[in-house]
Amino acid sequence: MRSTWRDRDRDFQKKLPGGETTQHLLLETLHKTQTENNPIPGFDPNKDDTQYYRIQQTIDCDEVYPGIYIGDTATAKNKKYLQMLGITHLLNCAEGKRFGFVNTDANYYKDTTIKYVGLPLADLCSTDISKYFYTAADFIDEAVSADGKAFVHCVLGRSRSATCVLAYLMIKKGMLAVDAVKTVHSRRFIRPNDGFLHQLAQLDNQLRRQHL
Repeated sequence: MRSTWRDRDRDFQKKLPGGETTQHLLLETLHKTQTENNPIPGFDPNKDDTQYYRIQQTIDCDEVYPGIYIGDTATAKNKKYLQMLGITHLLNCAEGKRFGFVNTDANYYKDTTIKYVGLPLADLCSTDISKYFYTAADFIDEAVSADGKAFVHCVLGRSRSATCVLAYLMIKKGMLAVDAVKTVHSRRFIRPNDGFLHQLAQLDNQLRRQHL
């Protein structure tokens, strides 16, 4: 048994090619990546109609990877829009009734065919979001693998939801954290808090070591 633990410690201490991924590296990647100005999913950008344009002003949603959308509270509560978009799975990364959370649950979507999962995460550097990385990745993957569509949100669609999507890309798509950040941030302005960036960096180092 002692030998096993010693082996694990040795694996953990293996040097990574190019060095350790750090919170600072991911923050630097965010700053260097330009967010594109993409049309809102589900709308025709060439349609010239005032009412049509006004409806779009209530939507905050971006397709950040094929079949994966990140959005805000108002969009997550707009069941008509979600159904129009063809959303099959919805991940609320801020489930709760307090300020800074989104008060929805599976019952809110019971009149739809949307499958719901809620995570009670606060947008704080001290929050351990890493314990939900694989739960979130499995749920998103369930949607994408079945040719469905996953809508992932928190309050603003910037920190908690973005972090869960980044973890999915790393765990299920084999992306390095830097590449995942570039992919998502190029399609939507995101800003995971420093604690979340640190946990994503740790996940990246763990995944990289598994492939040594």
